[in-house]
Amino acid sequence: MGNIIVVGCGRVGSQLANMLSENGSNVCVIDRNADAFSNLGGSFNGSVLQGVGFDEDTLLRAGVEECDCVAAVTQSDNTNLMTAEVSSRLFHVPHVITRLYNQGHERAYEQLGLDYVCGTALVAEEIFSKISYGHGFHVDSFGEFELLRFSLNLKGNRLKSIKVSQIERSHDVRIVAFERADGRSSSIPSGDSVLHHGDSVLACVRHSLIPAFSRWIQG
Repeated sequence: MGNIIVVGCGRVGSQLANMLSENGSNVCVIDRNADAFSNLGGSFNGSVLQGVGFDEDTLLRAGVEECDCVAAVTQSDNTNLMTAEVSSRLFHVPHVITRLYNQGHERAYEQLGLDYVCGTALVAEEIFSKISYGHGFHVDSFGEFELLRFSLNLKGNRLKSIKVSQIERSHDVRIVAFERADGRSSSIPSGDSVLHHGDSVLACVRHSLIPAFSRWIQG
């Protein structure tokens, strides 16, 4: 899975770091509290760095320039958001994942194109799954299919709207549900349902077709 930086070494961060390390990733864990590294246990074979996850110098020392993924999993939404912004926009890390405590901010995160995990249970497992599959927006997997949630990209495809049937037919996918960009309505679609740029979409996609389908994902 490459070079991974985990920011935050609480219960979730330490569990995630160990899972990644055991599966062959080169992991560096950042936490402002050096005592937190004791959560990693004696079997962890990655590196640790005391510092603030959104500090540029700290990220550089952690190897952010050669990093494949940053997972911001501190107990502060603000810290996680700032870490994600610095990692993605300044250092252009290809995959950044944040832990989100306040579910009321989900819509804002989607509009910003941020990949996130919201909730209190199985957070480390969900983030591990996202990293393992090599792309964001992963919700779950069913054999050779994956369930993705994402904001629809139509501007990049030079369209104002598109029918569900057009996307499904072109990419052999199934649109399960969608929510309007303003959050005012949601629906289980028919083939004639019309989607607009920025709508939140839940889709079942064959894993091998995700690279071609990614053109519809707003990132």
